[in-house]
Amino acid sequence: MPQFILNHIPKWGVLMEVFFLSAVPLLILLTIRHIKIFDGAYSQRKQKLEELQREDQRGLDSGDTRIASDEEMLSFTDDYQLNLDKFRKSALDMDDVNERTIFLQNLKAKGILFFVDGLTDKPGLDQNILKPLLDWASEPLTDEHIRNEQLEDYLVQQVLLISETEWIVDVHQALRKVLFGSTMLLVEGMPGALLLGSSRGQTRSVEEPISEAVLRGPRIGFTETLSDNTAMLRRHGENKSLAMTSYQVGKRVQKKLMVIYFKDIANEELVAEVKRRIRTIDVDEVLENGYVEQLIEDNFLSPFAQIQNTERPDRVMSSLLEGRVAILLDGSSYALLMPVTYAMMLQSPEDYYERWLPSSLIRILRFVCTFISLFAPALYISFISFHPGLIPTKLVVSIIATRQGVPFSTLIEALIMEIAIEVLREAGLRLPKPIGPAMGIVGGLIIGQAAVNAGIVSPILVIVVAVTAICSFATPMYSAGLSMRLLRFPIMFSAAMFGLYGVIMSFLFLVVHMLKLKSFGISYVNLAVPQSLKDWKDYVIRVPLQFMKYRPEVLKPKESKRKD
Repeated sequence: MPQFILNHIPKWGVLMEVFFLSAVPLLILLTIRHIKIFDGAYSQRKQKLEELQREDQRGLDSGDTRIASDEEMLSFTDDYQLNLDKFRKSALDMDDVNERTIFLQNLKAKGILFFVDGLTDKPGLDQNILKPLLDWASEPLTDEHIRNEQLEDYLVQQVLLISETEWIVDVHQALRKVLFGSTMLLVEGMPGALLLGSSRGQTRSVEEPISEAVLRGPRIGFTETLSDNTAMLRRHGENKSLAMTSYQVGKRVQKKLMVIYFKDIANEELVAEVKRRIRTIDVDEVLENGYVEQLIEDNFLSPFAQIQNTERPDRVMSSLLEGRVAILLDGSSYALLMPVTYAMMLQSPEDYYERWLPSSLIRILRFVCTFISLFAPALYISFISFHPGLIPTKLVVSIIATRQGVPFSTLIEALIMEIAIEVLREAGLRLPKPIGPAMGIVGGLIIGQAAVNAGIVSPILVIVVAVTAICSFATPMYSAGLSMRLLRFPIMFSAAMFGLYGVIMSFLFLVVHMLKLKSFGISYVNLAVPQSLKDWKDYVIRVPLQFMKYRPEVLKPKESKRKD
């Protein structure tokens, strides 16, 4: 009886076909459902932005004469003690906000300074704010007019040695500035407060980029300080058309974001689209530029990065000169570049610093390595399992001999090695730097040799997996390599089910997806099917710089010809 039941159970291959025939339509339905949800959220974001624009327009039309309520805006008054109580109440449970009381002898008035310990430059505060105030207060008052409304102007213009000053009447806004490192001055009789720029903070020195190795070129990378990053771009050369527009992102914890572009090069529609998407960001806090990248990209379901990230100022400047737009975020050492094509992911600034012949050869090598890292394991599975006749006879005999005693199918065998390599790679990244690379190399050698000796995998597969891993490191951009590592596994499953036809089908699906994918209105593989032969000059082959006189036409720059 049990044997009769077993004889009527379909083979595992039939079961797998039934599973995929039922799973694929379900997967398609779920994908369509998520796309509809995304489209709905996108429409809501767009509607919200339109409402904001209408409110701004109504405010302009009415002369912006609205009077905020006490709940909306808590303002300073002429009462010094009341102002003090208001600010102390708003800074309740913030013990890092320090106070320094003073007495202005010549005015017979009390005053107080508020600053945050650790964010304020205390020597600068003592030398440029406190000492000038007390020296001036010890002298007789010569002008009686400054006792009234001219006091704040007099302090700024003739007493304080601070270049960054701001007059403010909103208590909450003043607290926000103090928490960012500014010093606030309250004086008896002043109907507001003076904010004095005295921020210090702990900043990292300018170092060589960690995620992008520099072989030739500027050995500087962005830091976590926005002002330092913008200064690096300004130092590339004198240019008055480099525009930088700032935004505040984050609802609960606000950070400063900068949109950067050349006014006389970048397409106005592209700049407007980038700014529009920035204004639709609605999260509590933007911890890193990766948040911005994911919130403004075109298709969140795609495995490909539609926005390029980089630590190198020279890469950012070269992209800006092509007509692209960059985004810098305070607290992040990465810049975002948009729009992006897949060819950009395989390019490096060193391609333009070296002569065109070796640069072109290396670039071709990167394309070949990308293809190998994506399809090599799948081709091995399809040839061994389905099409051994396509392999030379002597090689087939050698492979069969090495596979004697291996208990697993080629798919399971390849999965074991690929997962082991990915685990070693991830562990090497997370371990401390002194032992990370050593662990990756030694671990790979030991596991590979042990697996072969134990008869778990064949030696030829170890070679294929090793070549695949090495080729994946040839991609200059880490995010592009991640996409290839992710796509390698479904292509392997497709090859195990359908052989070489599965590999070809995967390639066609991949090409169709990349053709449909857009980055800020630009096709992701636009340069692969260029509208003009001029764009081929900087694609697979990098022609001499003398012939690269035009910017990419796909970006529709205002000035298509580069300056001679």
